[in-house]
Amino acid sequence: MTSSTVQSIRTLDKSGNDITSVGFQRFGFDCEVSLDVLRSLYLRPHYVTTANEDKTERVDTKESNDPAPSTNGGYAAYQSKSIYHPQSHSISYTTLSRFPPVKLLPQAGRKRVLVTGGAGFVGSHLVDRLMLLGHDVTVLDNFFTGSKTSVSHWVGHPNFELVRHDVVEPFMIECDQIYHLACPASPVHYQFNAVKTIKTSFQGTLNMLGLAKRTKARFLLTSTSEVYGDPEVHPQHEDYWGHVNPIGPRACYDEGKRVAETLTYGFHNQDGVDVRVARIFNTYGPRMNPFDGRVVSNFIVQALRGEDLTVYGDGTQTRSFQYIHDLVDGLIALMNSDETRPVNLGNGDEFTILEFAHLVRDIVEDVKRTDDGIASPRRVNIIHEGLPKDDPQKRRPDTSRAKASLEWQPRWTVRMGLEEMVRYYKAKMAEGSL
Repeated sequence: MTSSTVQSIRTLDKSGNDITSVGFQRFGFDCEVSLDVLRSLYLRPHYVTTANEDKTERVDTKESNDPAPSTNGGYAAYQSKSIYHPQSHSISYTTLSRFPPVKLLPQAGRKRVLVTGGAGFVGSHLVDRLMLLGHDVTVLDNFFTGSKTSVSHWVGHPNFELVRHDVVEPFMIECDQIYHLACPASPVHYQFNAVKTIKTSFQGTLNMLGLAKRTKARFLLTSTSEVYGDPEVHPQHEDYWGHVNPIGPRACYDEGKRVAETLTYGFHNQDGVDVRVARIFNTYGPRMNPFDGRVVSNFIVQALRGEDLTVYGDGTQTRSFQYIHDLVDGLIALMNSDETRPVNLGNGDEFTILEFAHLVRDIVEDVKRTDDGIASPRRVNIIHEGLPKDDPQKRRPDTSRAKASLEWQPRWTVRMGLEEMVRYYKAKMAEGSL
């Protein structure tokens, strides 16, 4: 089945309206782009051609091997021309690919944007948006949790630069805006080296704030809902100070982000640095590392493989989940607004973990039936294991400030986002890279 014979997947927002674009025109900043163009960057294979199995010098140029043909939106021309060799299960990469069309901005309207941690999950989606909008983007990443493949489709573009660098070390560049995302964000990764994690949050933020001070750039810190710890207030609003164990296994991340916020407002109050602070709640979407221990990726990969879903504890703890495109909208809105107070960015739709496991199981079965025309051989079960130490019992954002100050609220339903993420992991499995 080729992409030309398959209709694009219909995506509906919370009001039941079709989502055809993401972003907005607000605060003098246009960040609206076509959803099909964005999807062509992540719901795609790393190759569009397959070597002929009998004569490897011949290449089959058909796109029948596209593991997600209904989601490329007709933008295959902008995908990699790498060749897949099925006999040896190998891939021949090439730099010969056409970049997606980016907006042509006048020099006065083009921002020089530095994104630390730009090769990570959230960072790569932010980079995609900023690049499509026509800005000059520099990505700084040490690739501890990030991956070159998440931004490789921009390497070589005249508006893009990728630098391997650890923010713990000073870095000098001229820029107008700094999105400071650099820090491992999943328990598996930030607990791997707790001292390094808190050093990244403190020293890395100190270095980037120093850069913002020197260049007079606007600085946005991506903080986290973890600053609220195991909250005694529900839902959590920005004026709540939190309930954090300062010596627990999660403290390196929780307290690291808290001190990063302190540093940020220290530079703001003492030196007049123009700062923004986003407190990000649970976010999911394509390019999430499937092995980072987060609940969404865990459930989807287990369900796609036909394995039982693992719920930690009795599953009554609650979480709220926002889709990546909503978060990127919120980050860009905050950066370009006049709001200097901390702002929660999250989805208020709250699920128990057990409810969420049932939802993921149902969606995986639906996508397999719809896309592949096959029913799962058996319905996966849900099993329970011990609850990790200091795991929060409730987590849901109060986003009143974001709605009032940024005119922002999530558009994507959890179901719509999960369906897209299931298709992303399905494509990775079909490709052989997962």
